Amino acid sequence: MLKTANSSAIEVSNLTVAYHEKPVLWDINLTVPSGALMAIIGPNGAGKTTLIKAILELLPSVSGKTLIQSKPYRQQRHLVSYVPQRGSVDWDFPTTVEDVVMMGCYGSLGWFCRPGKKEKRLASQAMEKVGILQLKDRQISQLSGGQQQRVFLARALIQDAQIYLMDEPFQGVDATTEQAIVTLLQELQKEGKTMVVVHHDLQTVADYFDWVTLLNVRRIASGPVETIFNENNLRQTYGDRIGLLSKLKSANNLPAFNEITSSSNQ
Repeated sequence: MLKTANSSAIEVSNLTVAYHEKPVLWDINLTVPSGALMAIIGPNGAGKTTLIKAILELLPSVSGKTLIQSKPYRQQRHLVSYVPQRGSVDWDFPTTVEDVVMMGCYGSLGWFCRPGKKEKRLASQAMEKVGILQLKDRQISQLSGGQQQRVFLARALIQDAQIYLMDEPFQGVDATTEQAIVTLLQELQKEGKTMVVVHHDLQTVADYFDWVTLLNVRRIASGPVETIFNENNLRQTYGDRIGLLSKLKSANNLPAFNEITSSSNQ
């Protein structure tokens, strides 16, 4: 498991993004080491999803730049796979699980080339890996939330990327699916892949990830979980909203957050 930053999968320099002239990310500098399994955490409106989309050039930036393995994203997009939030997709669209998964091939095939036997085989392998092969002919409108998330993951896997950017992959899934996703992330990390995951459950940060970035419009802190995920950085990130963390009893020797909440309200 990676613990050093000798090589960088992603480098973000002086990145500022604004909506209607209001900054939602301000002067972000961030290095994601190759092989890291990094969580991005912060309160609602902190810019977590915006950061992912800015790295992917899905949103324009006011200033700054992003490098993927030391080169501009446009030259390296084949190395990157994106798992968006489930809510960003029209799940009523009439298509099957297999068809959605094979969309992951279009980057290499081109939009006007039909997938062949090789692509179908890769899709079957990806679906089997995330436990949905038996659902390949099912309409996506008939899937549960956990099954939908597994479809996204299978579509990402078929791309055989080096870097995976995932936006809230655990949101709205059952415990079985969550554990299956964690296992998959750990397997990908063992293969040398880099993963950046927008995450909201602070109770699982120390268990699921080895690197963490705390974000609230600005980058508060970023680095190994054991040194960065601490009370001081969480206070700086969540501020008066620290009461939302009261369910977090302890992580890396953190005090119970009901104690923090009580003291912050005095």
